[in-house]
Amino acid sequence: MKVILLQDVKALGKKGEMVEVSDGYARNFILPKKVGIEANGANLNDLKLQKANEEKVAKEQLEAAQEMAKKLDEMKVVLRIKTGEGGRTFGAITGKEISKALEDQYKTKIDKKKIQLNDSIKSVGAFDVAIKLHPKVTGQLKVCVEPEN
Repeated sequence: MKVILLQDVKALGKKGEMVEVSDGYARNFILPKKVGIEANGANLNDLKLQKANEEKVAKEQLEAAQEMAKKLDEMKVVLRIKTGEGGRTFGAITGKEISKALEDQYKTKIDKKKIQLNDSIKSVGAFDVAIKLHPKVTGQLKVCVEPEN
């Protein structure tokens, strides 16, 4: 019997796949536990429409991420940090501070987890910070760190 999986099943297939299983396995496990549905004409059509919708949504998300990356390339965030003698800094600039400053200065909300810093910024100057907006899109943000008076 052919069934369409509604969720991932170990050693059988992933969600949305159509697989061939024995009639007993389908009747006793897959259908009662709502892990899959029978692959008839109506269900196949629904699956086809669902996949088309998912592709459309994924394409829109990719385009939105590319547009946001272009905006980020033009932005420059200015942060201030306390400094001591000789330009030594007290503390560091982390992704959380960059995210907050971006929201305060440009009204653009970016999750701090998307900001990719290898180490926190511990010196005064200009830095390029990578921001992963989508698995295929990474934007660059210019961060200027100035001493606090």
